[in-house]
Amino acid sequence: MSKSARPKEDARTAEDAGRTNVTFMPGAVPPRRRKRSRAWLWLGLAVLVAGAGYYGWRAYTPADTTAAVVTEAVVRGDIENAVTAVGTLEAVKSVDAGAQVSGQLKALHVAIGDTVDKDTLLAEIDPATIENRMEINRAELANLQAQLESKKAQLTLRQANIARQRNLVAGSAAAQQALDQAVADLAAAEADVNATEAQIRKQQATIAGDDVDLGYTKIYAPMAGTVVSNPVKEGQTLNAAQSAPTIVTIADLSTMTVRAEVSEADVGRLKVGMEAYFTLLGQPGKRFNGTLRQIEPTPTVENNVVLYNALFDVPNPDGELMTSMSAQVFFVQAAARDVLIVPNGAVSMKRAEGGGKPQAEVTVVKPNGATETRSVETGIRNRVSVEIKSGLEEGERVVVTPTSEGGSGRGGRGGQGRGMRMPPMF
Repeated sequence: MSKSARPKEDARTAEDAGRTNVTFMPGAVPPRRRKRSRAWLWLGLAVLVAGAGYYGWRAYTPADTTAAVVTEAVVRGDIENAVTAVGTLEAVKSVDAGAQVSGQLKALHVAIGDTVDKDTLLAEIDPATIENRMEINRAELANLQAQLESKKAQLTLRQANIARQRNLVAGSAAAQQALDQAVADLAAAEADVNATEAQIRKQQATIAGDDVDLGYTKIYAPMAGTVVSNPVKEGQTLNAAQSAPTIVTIADLSTMTVRAEVSEADVGRLKVGMEAYFTLLGQPGKRFNGTLRQIEPTPTVENNVVLYNALFDVPNPDGELMTSMSAQVFFVQAAARDVLIVPNGAVSMKRAEGGGKPQAEVTVVKPNGATETRSVETGIRNRVSVEIKSGLEEGERVVVTPTSEGGSGRGGRGGQGRGMRMPPMF
């Protein structure tokens, strides 16, 4: 019986095994976890597309004109239109006191910064060489003077001899030849005297020159002023054979000259006599005023840039201005005091119909928030502000267009036409 039952169990086992193979097939049903991951992927892609669309809309859509309006009040103040330049301070008058003779600098009596008067003793050069030369020349002069006495004695002898020979020839006691010789001897003696006298005058002139050179060993101040430089030192040997070496430089610092370098584009706007002022790097709030004195006709060219020197003088009673200081210079073309002023960007120029004169306009904000456009009369204009002569009252608020420059607007409003702009890169 056991043998007959075993085949049935084997049959059921085979049937169960076959049923299991049909029911469970790998990969037939996707797991839930992978389905959820793909949904999040599509959601992230949608957010990215929406963000890119919003960025493009913000970048290429014109800004709302009512989003922000910049206004400024009409104020009263000072305005000027000026040509600016960079300048350097220098003394209005200076002179180099140099040595006219060679020798060792024996003594130096002044230092840099000392104030001296005219004819003040500045320095001394060792006079020993010149004094020795003068002694030799005096001895030579004495020798020539002694020779002159000898020549004069010979001349007197020749004069007496010629008188005697004439008497002898007249009495037929001597031949004519003896008289002729006496005449020749007298002429030679006179020539010797004249030559010696000439040598004496030459020697006297040499001694006088030595005396002048001896005076040059002491250097005196040629003008009153301040010692600003001292290129040599005491004990140094000076050689004045080719050029006079400078011992000290004296400058008159009571008045300073400003040498401003003006570009060739602006030099045509300058006129001699116009008002000018400058400020210093260390005192930006203080003005030093003057009047344009000269525009040098010959320019200086640096790196293909043509610059003209414009000069004007300023008093320096307190000595606060020093040589070689840098100055920010302003040449005033026009100026007004206590006038109505608005920012430059508030004024636009409207082209008149028929080619007439352009009319200046401003946009005024009323107390209720509304705006109106008014025609105004302008005066002085610079890069920052504009003078308003009529059309506005102090305290009124005007619309300022940051994009307008110099008040020359576009489209009759002073604003630029709106168009497509490139989006920011970052």
